[in-house]
Amino acid sequence: MAPGAQSRLIRVEDPSDPRIAEFTAMRDRDLAGRGDRFIAEGKVVLQALLDAEAGTRRFVLEKALILENRVDGLGELLDRIDPGCPVYVAGRDVLDAAVGFAMHRGILAVGRHVPSASFEDFLSRLPERALLVAACGISNHDNIGGIFRNAGVFGADGVVLDDACCDPLYRKAIRVSVGAALRVPFCRAGSIEQLVTTLSAHGFEVAGLSPRGAGALSGYQPGKRLALLAGTEGEGLPADIIARIKTLRIEQAPGMDSLNVATASGIALWHAAVRRGLKPSLRRSPGF
Repeated sequence: MAPGAQSRLIRVEDPSDPRIAEFTAMRDRDLAGRGDRFIAEGKVVLQALLDAEAGTRRFVLEKALILENRVDGLGELLDRIDPGCPVYVAGRDVLDAAVGFAMHRGILAVGRHVPSASFEDFLSRLPERALLVAACGISNHDNIGGIFRNAGVFGADGVVLDDACCDPLYRKAIRVSVGAALRVPFCRAGSIEQLVTTLSAHGFEVAGLSPRGAGALSGYQPGKRLALLAGTEGEGLPADIIARIKTLRIEQAPGMDSLNVATASGIALWHAAVRRGLKPSLRRSPGF
C-alpha cells in the first residue's frame, strides 16, 4: 500500500451509518437497476471494476466497504482507487450487521455503469471483425453470469440483451461471471425483433442456437461479423425469429434433452473463436 493510503481509510463503527446505506440489508435488496448502480463483491470483482474504470470508462467506482482484516492483502488494489472515492473499513460484527449476512467475502463496492447512448452507438464502436452473444428472454442470473463468463473466456466483443433479459449487474450474475460482466461490453437492445433487425442492418449474420437448428454447429464457418442468438431455456427462440435467421444445432447423444443455455453459448463461442482464428488472449474493442 502506498504511503499515506492507510490514512485515507474511513472507520465505520455503526452498521446503520448512512454513509454505507447502499450495503445495508443486501440479502433483501439489490442496487441493480437503480440508476445504473450495482454492488460488487470480492477481490476479483473489485479488480475487474477498477480495470474497467481505468481502461474503458464504462464503469465508475463510487465507494467501497472493506473488512478490517482484508485491508493488508488489498494494498495494490486500494492504491488504484481514486483519492476522491471513499473507502470505509469496519470490523466483522459491523459488516455482518450492515449487510445482513456473513457471506460477503469482506470486500464490497458500489459501482455505476455508464451505458452506451444507444444500441446503434454500441454497434458502431465494434471492429470490422466482431463476435457477439445476443441473449433473449433469459431471466436466470446464473445463466446470464455464465454467458458473460464464456464471452470473456472466448473473446467475444460484447453481449447484447433484449428487454426481457435479467440484469447482468445483479450481484449473483456478476459473481457467477467471475467479474466478466464488468469486462465484456454489453448493451440493451429493445425487443428480440428489434435486436435481430438492428444487428442485421449493421452487417451481422445472426445465428440462432436451437436443438431444432437447420445446420450443425460443427460444420459452420462464421463470417466477419457474427451474433450468436441464445434464447431462454424451455421455450427457446420464438418461431417467427427462427424463420428469419440461420439456425444451428449442437450435436448431442440421442435421447438427451437440450443443453443449458450457458453451456450451449460456451460451446458455440469456442467453435466460432477457433474457426475465426481468434485466440482467447483477445483484443478488446477501443472506446468501451
